[in-house]
Amino acid sequence: MVEERDTEFVTRGGHDGIARLQSKAEARLGLLAAGLQEYAIFGIDAAGRVDGWDTGAERIMGYRSEEIIGRHFSVFSPAEPGVADHAEWQLAQAAELGSHVDEGWLLRRDGTRFWAHVVIIAQRSAAGGVRGFIQVIRDETEAGVRQQRSSRRFTDLFDLTPAGIALFDASERVLDANEALCGLLGYQLHDLNNMPAAGLLHPDDRGASLLLDAAATDAPLNRSRVHQRVLVRSDGQAVHCDVHSAASVADDGSRFWLVVFQDITERLRQTEALRYQATHDDLTGLLNRTGLNELLDSLLHRGAEQVAVLFCDIDNFKRVNDALGHEAGDELLTVLARRLVDGLPPECTPARLSGDKYLIICSDVDGVGGLEAFTMWVAELLRTSVPVRGHPVAVSASIGAAMLDRDTVGADLLRYANAAMFHAKSRGHGRVSLATPTMIATVEEQLGLEEQLRAAMETDSLVLHYQPILAGDRSVVMAEALVRWPHPDRGLLSPEVILRVAEQGNLLRGLDRWVLRTALRQAAGWPVRNGRPVAIAVNLVDLLPHDPEFVDEITAIITESGIDSHRVVLEIVETSLIDLPARPREAMAELAERGVRFALDDFGTGYSSLARLKDLPAQIIKLDRQFVSGVETDVADVAIARAMTGMGHAMGRSCVAEGVENIGQFLVLSDLGIDFYCVFRGWVQHQALGLVRVMVSSSRGSGGGGC
Repeated sequence: MVEERDTEFVTRGGHDGIARLQSKAEARLGLLAAGLQEYAIFGIDAAGRVDGWDTGAERIMGYRSEEIIGRHFSVFSPAEPGVADHAEWQLAQAAELGSHVDEGWLLRRDGTRFWAHVVIIAQRSAAGGVRGFIQVIRDETEAGVRQQRSSRRFTDLFDLTPAGIALFDASERVLDANEALCGLLGYQLHDLNNMPAAGLLHPDDRGASLLLDAAATDAPLNRSRVHQRVLVRSDGQAVHCDVHSAASVADDGSRFWLVVFQDITERLRQTEALRYQATHDDLTGLLNRTGLNELLDSLLHRGAEQVAVLFCDIDNFKRVNDALGHEAGDELLTVLARRLVDGLPPECTPARLSGDKYLIICSDVDGVGGLEAFTMWVAELLRTSVPVRGHPVAVSASIGAAMLDRDTVGADLLRYANAAMFHAKSRGHGRVSLATPTMIATVEEQLGLEEQLRAAMETDSLVLHYQPILAGDRSVVMAEALVRWPHPDRGLLSPEVILRVAEQGNLLRGLDRWVLRTALRQAAGWPVRNGRPVAIAVNLVDLLPHDPEFVDEITAIITESGIDSHRVVLEIVETSLIDLPARPREAMAELAERGVRFALDDFGTGYSSLARLKDLPAQIIKLDRQFVSGVETDVADVAIARAMTGMGHAMGRSCVAEGVENIGQFLVLSDLGIDFYCVFRGWVQHQALGLVRVMVSSSRGSGGGGC
């Protein structure tokens, strides 16, 4: 602040009264010198020789007045090249501008250095000429040391930072670089020095200047710009980097650019690997449904007009799994995938949706000879014999094809091709079918049903009917929720129709939630008969223990309904629990600890039922109706029912017989030890009817259907 005020004082005003102004300046400087011991103030004549010396100058500089007066003031500067010229330049600047402010190292009489803040003020004669100067020196050694330390820390940080750093001059050439950048690019420092910025870029990088807008003359200082660029190593290898660049100003006023290079090659590689996993099938390496949709959307977005989709379903694939095992089935799927990759023309991309279903996207139908001819060609490509585990397996595929038109979108193509495939399959193995207007109309009708079902769930327009499950004394102990859809045009639709529409429209999970939430809420209000509350059973199709959110979703719905969890029975078909991993088992066990019971539905229909029963975390098994219907007359059915019931009891499971239609079946099953009976209402004894009517009325409809 002192030197700024001094400078302002001297430089204001004109030639008139200059002596008065100088006198005031000297007086003020004298007061400052007396009050501030860190200042040295002395006079210099027009030639640069010391002509005035005070006690402050003697104390700071170490010279007595008789030792210094008459000597050139450059004696205070270190004996380094250019120093004398710099001293003369300082005086010239002060003479031209009225004052000059500077910083630098100065020497005391004993040769020691100190960091000085210097102000030189020109003194003028009445005629306006320079008659001398006043120099004010402030000892800022500690500030200089701090600056050196800061500079040292910056240098250390520059060298130790793991990110590559380079300084570029105004011509975009390398001034300096740290070890990290040398290592990243495989150069020695002397190789990088003076290298143009463009020399660091890989030929594949077709961007603008490496420094981009940071090098613009009007670019803000110290504001980082980040860009992703591809650099080149000394061996030609590409290195992907995030480039942070900022403009700055050197001590001499020239601009330079500080650029930081952060290697993101591995990050991009990992991102690409994750993206590949998200868009490709693990088994075959083909595109999966996500990748297929992205490709199809990309083709349509670019305005392609010759796009077609082929839906290929391998005929009788299940027999390979059943006869040779799943690993053999996987081997066959992999071979067929490779056959498609190697055999298809460049215009076509294969994908695997799931199981034994492949899709082929053709971007140029005319280029492959037309849709019908190409579909026949693909059928022949997939008609082959593949050796699997030493066994020749004859393969064919049913193929449906659909082509883009002006009113078709990507999702429609898949639906139309799928409908055509089912039509081809209905005609026999190895057949092909092209989507027709009739098929498309059927698909459109299905789409309409899907939208209507979604709306019905959102508006609670579905209804639940309840199938009673009886104990041996014919009292109702449980009721199974059965969904019905009062369609405005088609009447009351059965669960089979509802499930088919939901499956094709990807609505199964939402339907499970609706049925479970509605059934538990209604059951919570059922009356208690004979001191025993009736349990509520809900069949889950898609909301299964494999879902990571299974426990949380089930718990939330139970809590929301207010029902006792001990009254809740979740029915899951046996085939959904085959080879159940540890985490889903833990989820079921966690809910079981809270009182929820699990029922194994359609027991006996899965190919590994007996082997898996001991491992499945289910408290109830439901004997499938195909083993129940003949127990009055078929000794084999009786033997199967007896064996399953005995095995279930031995493992602590309760046994429910499904589809009991008459008193004769009831009596036989009772003798076999069946615990509960899923029956039709037509023959339920009167003592049970009261509760059944209550449950049916709460569902806003009449009973019907069966377990």
